[in-house]
Amino acid sequence: MPRDLDLLKTVFGFDEFRPGQAEIVEAVSRGQNTLAIMPTGGGKSLCFQLPALIRDGVTVVISPLIALMRDQVRGLQAAGVAAGALTSGNTQDETDAVFDALSRGELKLLYMAPERLASGGTLNLLKRAGTTLIAVDEAHCVSQWGHDFRPDYLRIGELRRALDVPLAAFTATADEETRAEIIQKLFDGEPPSSFLHGFDRPNIHLAFAAKDNPRSQILNFAAARKGQSGIVYSATRARTETLARALAEAGHPTAHYHGGMGAEDRRGVERRFQQEDGLIVVATVAFGMGVDKPDIRWVAHSDLPKSIESYYQEIGRAGRDGAPADTLTLFGADDIRLRRSQIDEGLAPPERRAADHGRLNTLLGLAEAHGCRRQQLLEYFGETSDPCGNCDLCSAPPELFDGTVDVMKALSAILRTGEYFGSGHLIDVLRGNLTDRVRERGHDSLPTFGVGRDHDKRMWQAIFRQMLGLDLVRPDPERHGALRITEKAHPVLRGETGVELRRDTLRTSSRRPAVKMMVSEEDAPLLSALKAKRRALAETARVPAYVVFNDKTLIEMAEKRPDCLDAMAQINGIGAKKLESYGRAFLEVIAGDTPDVHPQRRKLAGRAAGSIYDQIQQSVSDLARGEDGIGKYLSVTASTMRQIAEKKPTNMDDLIRISGMTDQKAERFGPAFFEIVLQER
Repeated sequence: MPRDLDLLKTVFGFDEFRPGQAEIVEAVSRGQNTLAIMPTGGGKSLCFQLPALIRDGVTVVISPLIALMRDQVRGLQAAGVAAGALTSGNTQDETDAVFDALSRGELKLLYMAPERLASGGTLNLLKRAGTTLIAVDEAHCVSQWGHDFRPDYLRIGELRRALDVPLAAFTATADEETRAEIIQKLFDGEPPSSFLHGFDRPNIHLAFAAKDNPRSQILNFAAARKGQSGIVYSATRARTETLARALAEAGHPTAHYHGGMGAEDRRGVERRFQQEDGLIVVATVAFGMGVDKPDIRWVAHSDLPKSIESYYQEIGRAGRDGAPADTLTLFGADDIRLRRSQIDEGLAPPERRAADHGRLNTLLGLAEAHGCRRQQLLEYFGETSDPCGNCDLCSAPPELFDGTVDVMKALSAILRTGEYFGSGHLIDVLRGNLTDRVRERGHDSLPTFGVGRDHDKRMWQAIFRQMLGLDLVRPDPERHGALRITEKAHPVLRGETGVELRRDTLRTSSRRPAVKMMVSEEDAPLLSALKAKRRALAETARVPAYVVFNDKTLIEMAEKRPDCLDAMAQINGIGAKKLESYGRAFLEVIAGDTPDVHPQRRKLAGRAAGSIYDQIQQSVSDLARGEDGIGKYLSVTASTMRQIAEKKPTNMDDLIRISGMTDQKAERFGPAFFEIVLQER
């Protein structure tokens, strides 16, 4: 078995690589400069963690947030990997332990934030430590075009040159402009081995909905996922607090999180979210980038995100373990006006503002899509796909209609009122509502007054929202958000281009939605018991629950119900160290009391050597007093039997070299051992 596959199973507990991982691991292990674009949840971390175990020396991982580093280090240590982090959040004992491990040459992965590169002693430290590889997580942070620009990332290129070692950069969200800047800043413009392995997250269900009592929409969405960890993103600090109260009143364990909170309060929410099953965090976008929690089952946006990249990264925090996850994004005309004004009122140069409008347009197009959302999302990142069957529009295709005439009426109303009014006044004009404002402005005498009486107010609101989404009109910040037509609208006004619109089907329901089950009804009680055991073990070890096992592993346990350690070892996500640490405890939940297994045998669980050990043990028992049953009693220790099972000797010379074997034992047991080994080959 190749070494990378052996480590993949024994350390990380996986039988095979996910799509795209194998070739990246090979390139990084060979020391090639590498840029890998992989979807969140696609296994980016393993693509530098596994090569770090294969290569000599220390791999330095540059990562953006302390919480993210601490979570990855805890996960690696739980899997038996020598990893550490140097962060401002360390205790003195933790920092001393890292330096001691470095001085002894034991550490394989060292995590640090880019800000530490500003320290004059960092370069000498990394040289003395024997650094042989730099891995950069969230590499889009190096780019002005990326959505999380971090100036300290610009020092990484200097570090690579100073250490003269290969560099592997990883990110999930990088369009063409961002990729070009990453290559320039990290690799001096020299193209690395690049891997673009798709942006698709097929396990995530995509859904958008026009706002119609957003609070109720979020409460209903959460109610259908009762007991599952989730994040609700909101645009304002105040809204995070009010939504969190509403969810708590509805019986959900809930916390809020935003930049206005004290640092210790924010850390407290982060700790709770990592350690508690089923907690919902209502947050601004200040929350999430540093959360390495693989079993977030859903993400909802109560307000429209600022760009397509932000949307993709934020929903990507759900279902990182590969198990099914759900998303819901609410949007309305007010959201669109807010995002447009934020761009227009920003200090970015004109070309950057134009690019930001383009990114927002892509997100609005996704919100107002007529067909499969995943197709449209992936198209933005340069990929194609068939209809996914896992989005709301694949499940329930929208009703479309030719809205050209309605849009022409609306555009005419905007022009005839001087582009000085928002949609509320314009709808009054179109519907012929003789308000004081309409009368005072003389707009009741316009040709467009009353031409839209065939639609109610809600329908016109939907039409204006879709016009904003199609970028036919934009709010003008200098006119307090009044709508102005864009160049894109002129062909529509001239009758040269048609416009197809969605007929909004806004429905409210008083019925409580059914809870979405993670497993079948038959397996649900066992999954609940496994989660309780996980929570107890995690609390004892003072680590997040997923460091013990993630949801996907527990789901597979509940469905397959392993009845011995060998069967338990076949569950994805259970490596040798975790099997040793937790296997028996979870077996007792599944199968009740289980026979005690010698520690030497436990180390072979799930491996072919385990079967050899069992047969050798039986032979030792059968031949303890020789074939005739009257000879001198001889035995073989468990440690020696384990070595025989692993080394598989086929002749006396090799057998005698194994610790614990004597000439006498080899003569009695050897022929039987050789027969077992040869049969198992």
